[in-house]
Amino acid sequence: MSRIVDLSLLIEDNMPTHKLFQRPVITQHLTHERSLELGLGVPGDAMTFQTNFIATLDHVGTHVDAFRHVGPNGASIDAMPLELFMGPAVCFDLRHIPDLGDITEADMAAAESAAGVAVDGHIVLLCTGFHARTYPGLDSVWKNPQLTVEATRWLHARGSRMHGVEGPSTDRPSDNVFAQHRLCRELGISHWEWLINLEQLVGCGEFQFFGVPLKIAGGSGSPVRAFAILDA
Repeated sequence: MSRIVDLSLLIEDNMPTHKLFQRPVITQHLTHERSLELGLGVPGDAMTFQTNFIATLDHVGTHVDAFRHVGPNGASIDAMPLELFMGPAVCFDLRHIPDLGDITEADMAAAESAAGVAVDGHIVLLCTGFHARTYPGLDSVWKNPQLTVEATRWLHARGSRMHGVEGPSTDRPSDNVFAQHRLCRELGISHWEWLINLEQLVGCGEFQFFGVPLKIAGGSGSPVRAFAILDA
């Protein structure tokens, strides 16, 4: 038997988003009451239905960045290999990192030791407790920690091409340099943002992670339904 942990934020109308991005619009398009007027089905058994209208950027909620997001010549989300978005993973316990704090190389090394899994091409998820502390308040947009360039190079040196964080960005929102995103562009790696429930993965060792994007033509990223599968 296995246990599934849902790591995805609920997508809602007007939900919080990154400071540079518009909030999504989600509303009913046709209701069961309105669709009754279409006269579908048979007498005594009408066929009614509901459809929703969804207008959103491709970087809202739990999402993954395509290489195109920060590099004009990078691969769009539909051109990136599916195997990038799933595989063996480990979750680092970084809950001592404060809001707007730095996740350092030393933090990563200590968390790896505590997790008991040597990173070797793994997807690495970073649990800072940020989502549980702040969402859905505005602090969830403005106070996420920074994954430093040294910590990012630490991941890359161990063959990790993908990592994931809570909150809207791997870069601190009070800093417009975007050093982590620019380094990801240089190294050819990427990440998931706005993951949730990472506390449930702390201390679980290695598990399987899935965060597969929609196949959006030319997409700079995509919402994902992220989840982990753990041995019971």
